[in-house]
Amino acid sequence: MKITKRTKMINKLAKELNIKFNDISLLKTALTHRSYLNEHRQERTHNERLEFLGDAVLELIVSDHLYKEYSDRDEGELTSFRSAIVRTESLAKASRELGYGKYLRMAKGEKRSGGEDKDYLLANTFEAVLGAIYIDQGYLKCKDLVNRILITKIPEIVKSRSDIDSKTKIQEVAQSQYKTTPLYEVIKEIGPDHDREFVVAVKLGDKIIGKGRGSSKQKAEEDAASKGLEYMEKDLNK
Repeated sequence: MKITKRTKMINKLAKELNIKFNDISLLKTALTHRSYLNEHRQERTHNERLEFLGDAVLELIVSDHLYKEYSDRDEGELTSFRSAIVRTESLAKASRELGYGKYLRMAKGEKRSGGEDKDYLLANTFEAVLGAIYIDQGYLKCKDLVNRILITKIPEIVKSRSDIDSKTKIQEVAQSQYKTTPLYEVIKEIGPDHDREFVVAVKLGDKIIGKGRGSSKQKAEEDAASKGLEYMEKDLNK
């Protein structure tokens, strides 16, 4: 039977992940965005269900590690550390390190808009691939991958307290240095309901100091807050 170019690519990724899949179609599904089905009616599955499963597996692996390694930390701190390591930006960075973007199938329009490098798509793909690995290989293989690509980043997060989210930080700086509270406003919603992207602006008074994007308002606000912090840092260091 002739091996297609796509199959060769997927096999190459599996080899790079050091995983011998019993059912390689699971990895193919994990790398298929919902939009791809709109242009390829013969396809029946996309990666959202695997993403749902991978999200749960990821949280368990990270929670288990934190519980065992940081016995002196309370539940609130452990939750904050976990949020930092599984947040969209962190997972997107991990996907880039693993090269997932070049394997991701999506609609032509999504591809033209830079879908291969969008944080939320890459983060979702990381979880979907983890879900595929869990079904095909089990928990320990998932743990191996997460340990290699994410767990190693936890000590620096704990040391620098980079787990404190941008929205909390920007509120503290705004109140202490600008004597005001930052406000968030959704300025644009892009795409259909099942694949919506939000654009949010963060303001100090009437001045926009940052704009962010995300697959939810919360994620877009966090991205906007991060951009706003960059503005504040430059402004306060003038």
